[in-house]
Amino acid sequence: MGKIQILGVEINRVSIKELLFNKMMILSYILLAIGVYGIYEIIKLRYGFAGAITSHDLALQANNPNLMEHMREAIYGEGAEIHREAPWTLFIVNYMYMIYTGSGIIFLVALDELLGLEIMKKTAAGFMTFGLSMVFGGLFTIMVDLNPLNMLWMVRTPNLGAGMWQMLPLYMIYIPFVLFEIYLLITKKHALVKKISFVILILSVIIDIAEYYIQAGLFNLNTARHLWTTYPVLALYFIISSFVAAVGVMALYSYFAYSKKLGKEYHSLIEVLRKTALITITILAVYEASAYLFIDKNWAFIILFGPLKYLFFGGYIFLAMTIPYLLMLRESKNILTIIGSVFIIVGTYVGRYVFVYGGNAYPMSNEFGTGFTKWGMYQQIKDVIYYPPEVPEVLVVIGSIGVVFAVYTILNKLFSITMIREH
Repeated sequence: MGKIQILGVEINRVSIKELLFNKMMILSYILLAIGVYGIYEIIKLRYGFAGAITSHDLALQANNPNLMEHMREAIYGEGAEIHREAPWTLFIVNYMYMIYTGSGIIFLVALDELLGLEIMKKTAAGFMTFGLSMVFGGLFTIMVDLNPLNMLWMVRTPNLGAGMWQMLPLYMIYIPFVLFEIYLLITKKHALVKKISFVILILSVIIDIAEYYIQAGLFNLNTARHLWTTYPVLALYFIISSFVAAVGVMALYSYFAYSKKLGKEYHSLIEVLRKTALITITILAVYEASAYLFIDKNWAFIILFGPLKYLFFGGYIFLAMTIPYLLMLRESKNILTIIGSVFIIVGTYVGRYVFVYGGNAYPMSNEFGTGFTKWGMYQQIKDVIYYPPEVPEVLVVIGSIGVVFAVYTILNKLFSITMIREH
């Protein structure tokens, strides 16, 4: 395979067919097609295609009681895409999971580099690239959630105190910075890397912590949702839980990317990930056990004893912590670590689901500025609000996985990201 070199980076000369129509890209296209269909269904729900009632219809016949009822149903009823009582849905779950897990991978690689773990240095480029790909997958989800019209309006009428305006400068710095880190890992300019590598690693850790802190700030803006605002040191929860999810993804990724390339050293890589998993799972378990002593009792009851209890204990505690911990206790069994990582990935996703949907579960509003009270919009007040994800939301999430695979595959084809590098 021929190569060209630009700014010290070797770029593979690959044909368009090899770059865009290999097996992984075809899989990505299939997943993306599913996501695009989900977006189409979302657009139909939002903008009233296929004969649904719209605000335009209501404007033409403002006093028509039937149209008013249909509009109420479209926004607040059982067929609504995103219910007014629970506006944070599967889009936010997937956004959080992709962004936090990808950032967690990048964070852990930086920490391992600072600790001088040679096996992680050899594989750092691959891990960081996959982590960045997950960040793009999360951004894809949130773009669908916001939709281009809302994003255009956000730019035209800036509100610097709004959550997305707080995130915008972060991503404008974070993504280029990670790309620069990957550049340093794959460049041939070793003298430059040695001069600035330590400073870059320190900055990477600082920026990652800032990201988690700002994300926690966004959730703390939702003062009516006491699950989020009463979680002790919410940024710490995001960091710890993202580390657990990140280790799961890293272990599974390493099986496909490095099990053959590393040879005997592959066991050393799995050992690092196994020990990291055991440590982070333990810390997360202690945190969760203590956190529920502090959060609002109404939310605690819903999650621990209410409609979310099976997801919390069976899907999160059991899958993300208990099973992986028991599987990874044995040092000599790499395959058990890989199996445990699959449980971690599924379990931590369920954990994000419980966190987001649990925060919406207790209907509260400060509608009249006199304090938060239980709230029902155009209907009888409910004790618990819980709407399972709509099918289009699930399809968009599947599409986001296609984004992850596509971004990673293209970068790997061009720059041989999974090459074992000594530095």
